[in-house]
Amino acid sequence: MVEVSVILPSDPLFPRRVDPHFAWEAGAVRAVGGDHALLDHDALLAGDVESAVRRIPAGPGPLWYRGWMIPTARYAELAEALAARGRPLLTGPDAYATAHELPGWYRTFESVTPASSWLPGTDWDRQALAAAAAELGGRGPAVVKDYVKSRKHEWAEACYVPDLADLDALERVVSRFAELQGEFLAGGLVLRRFEPFVRAADGRAEEARVWWLDGEPVLVGPHPDSPANRVEPDLTEVRPLVRQLGCRFVTTDLARLPGPNSADGPGRWRVVEVGDGQVSELPSGVDVEALFRTLLKA
Repeated sequence: MVEVSVILPSDPLFPRRVDPHFAWEAGAVRAVGGDHALLDHDALLAGDVESAVRRIPAGPGPLWYRGWMIPTARYAELAEALAARGRPLLTGPDAYATAHELPGWYRTFESVTPASSWLPGTDWDRQALAAAAAELGGRGPAVVKDYVKSRKHEWAEACYVPDLADLDALERVVSRFAELQGEFLAGGLVLRRFEPFVRAADGRAEEARVWWLDGEPVLVGPHPDSPANRVEPDLTEVRPLVRQLGCRFVTTDLARLPGPNSADGPGRWRVVEVGDGQVSELPSGVDVEALFRTLLKA
C-alpha cells in the first residue's frame, strides 16, 4: 500500500527544520503515525522549483501540502515538479485554483454568499470600477478584496466602501488596497456586497471554519482570527454545494445574518469565504490530529 505524506514549509533560516509556524502541525502528523517532508516556500515563490522540492524524497506516494498560500501559477509548477518525482499532489492545480480564488468557487456558492463582481488584472480605471459596482446594483455598502484576501485589518482605508454610488470613495479604497497588497495582489479585484453578520461580544463576526474532505465535514472550529468564539454552523445548505464544487480538500468560513426579528435570534448561515484546505489557517485549540488522521487515510 502506498502511503500518503504531508509536505510542510521549511524554516527560512534553518532549512532542515519545519517553519516554526507549522511545527505543531508537524507534531500532529507524527502523532498519528504520519510522515512529512520539507518544501522551500521562498524558493518556490522565487521561481526556483527544483530547489524548492530538493528535500522531498522521490516517490512513490501522493502528497498533501499544508503551509503558506501559493499563487496558482507557482502551485502548478510545484505539482508538475512533484509528479515528475513520483509524488503527485492530491489536490491538482485546477482544483487548487477553483477553491483558492473567488472566481473559481463563486458561481457554485452564489445562493449562499454575498453578491460579488470582479475585474481581472490590476488595471482598473473609473469606468471599470463603475461597471463592477453596477453589477451589485450601483449603491449600498461593499468590501474590496482580491481573488484570495482582503485588507480587513485596514477596514476603513483599504476594505470597506460605505456606498458604491460614491465612485470617489470606491476609487480611493481600491487604490489604497492595491498599494498595500503590492506584488502579493492575487488575480484581480473583487467587490463583495457587505452583509451585517452577527457579532460576538468582542465585536468580531461569529464565524466558523469548516474543513471538508471529499464532500464531508471532518473538522468544525472557530475562525483563526477569533479562536475563542466557538459556534456550531448549520451545514444543510452548504454541504451539497461543497460536493458540487468537486474539490477534495476545502474549507468554508460561515457566519450568520441577524434574524428578521431580533426576538427570533440569528438568521441564515452564509458563506464568507471558500478556501483550499491545504493553505487555510488552522485555529488554535482544535483537534488537529483528527484532521491529519483523516487526510493520511485519503
